[in-house]
Amino acid sequence: MRKTYLAVALGATLLTTACRDTQKTQADAAVATTDSSGTPPPAPDWSHNATIYEVNTRQFSPEGNFKAVEKQLPRLKEMGVDIIWMMPIYPISEKNKKGSLGSPYAIADYTSVNPAYGTMNDFKALVRRAHELGLRVILDWVPNHTGWDHVWVREHPEWYTQVNGKMTAPIDPTTGKPTDWTDVVDLNYDNPNMRQAMIKAMQFWLRECDVDGFRCDVAGFVPNNFWAEARPALDKVKTVFMLSEWEDQPEQFKSCFNMNYGWTMHNMMKAIAKGARPATGIDSVREKNQKRFPRWYYQMLFTQNHDENTWNGTLTESFGPGADAFVVLTSTLEGMPLVYNGMEANLNKRLAFFEKDTIDWGNYPKSDFFKTLLTLKHRNRALWNGTAGGRAVKIPTDHDDKIYAFYRQKDSDRIAVLVNLSTQPQTFRLDGDGYEGIYTEVFSRQSMEIKPNMSFTLRPWEYRVLTN
Repeated sequence: MRKTYLAVALGATLLTTACRDTQKTQADAAVATTDSSGTPPPAPDWSHNATIYEVNTRQFSPEGNFKAVEKQLPRLKEMGVDIIWMMPIYPISEKNKKGSLGSPYAIADYTSVNPAYGTMNDFKALVRRAHELGLRVILDWVPNHTGWDHVWVREHPEWYTQVNGKMTAPIDPTTGKPTDWTDVVDLNYDNPNMRQAMIKAMQFWLRECDVDGFRCDVAGFVPNNFWAEARPALDKVKTVFMLSEWEDQPEQFKSCFNMNYGWTMHNMMKAIAKGARPATGIDSVREKNQKRFPRWYYQMLFTQNHDENTWNGTLTESFGPGADAFVVLTSTLEGMPLVYNGMEANLNKRLAFFEKDTIDWGNYPKSDFFKTLLTLKHRNRALWNGTAGGRAVKIPTDHDDKIYAFYRQKDSDRIAVLVNLSTQPQTFRLDGDGYEGIYTEVFSRQSMEIKPNMSFTLRPWEYRVLTN
């Protein structure tokens, strides 16, 4: 779920909420003043060179259930996927639901499964099969709000934000304005009992189903001191992998999260694809991130996810003929690449969010493309995540506004990437040093040498991915 705000002020009716939001801000500011070096949260060993794949159970198959997802796990493993991120699998609230099927982010029960997807035993079988294949499963967790007919609404109304004695749709804590998420109701993190119930619900899935972590929806709407409280409680069950759907709170990398969303890089890449920004815009994003985040940070890099696909456009709509070039960048720059379900089938439609809209898989025409990139990440330590990998070093060229070139090295492993991010052929010369050597181009499997002052010509949106 992404931020989409109503331009409506709440005025005096928000006094109670404003006090809570001020407390949130003050608590987060207090955390932000701690030692900037800090200590990273624990990370599972398997996450160091992992890749991630998002599954929308409803749209993944004509059946729209867990068993159909389980059948596809061997194919995803073969493609190079490591982490299966399941969009919310819980029962969907009926009250105030949108569309005929409702949003999976409007949860009616944190510790049950949507009967349309199957049974709890079906889900457990999916997780067991994933683990047998060496895959990991993380659940989409929605901690900021529930559906209007969640059991807590009836049994614990004090666990929800109250405005003039009434529950409310989520409030953006940075603006004090309501969102348009009218199908859900805002939780009150000033209530310690609610916090404990939330942690216990997360622990339920670790204990009962052996899931491996959580992707946390709008994690910045939840106070950071809750994440600092939740992380050790989860790790007591097993060391989890935590993904924050947020980018603007660097302290989350100290309190709880192993990875966050690379929204700024995503938006920059879209701007470059449309000719609105030069290729050097990538440098500006990387430099900003290195200043604001702790040294061990890394982000999930993506060209598509469920929000982007549904609300903003397909891969082709967002990136045009340069789509593959930007997938290459998200797979080779610092960070973990995301494959959104259907991308390996050249998904060319926006999947409906509140209705049934099955992916047309065809013969998976892009599967080999993704397999080449994801397998390279497994094998070349330069591409590993965070401090386990190598930092990207810019290779200067005489056409830096159109060409993005860099190399990464970890111990004796090195990769070099050259990409034409323009609609015109580019002939350019490599400058700088540190990258020279004999490489294999991963798509053509041809051997080639690169060195300073060497000239290359790349067609529009063409790329070279080189490994030693």
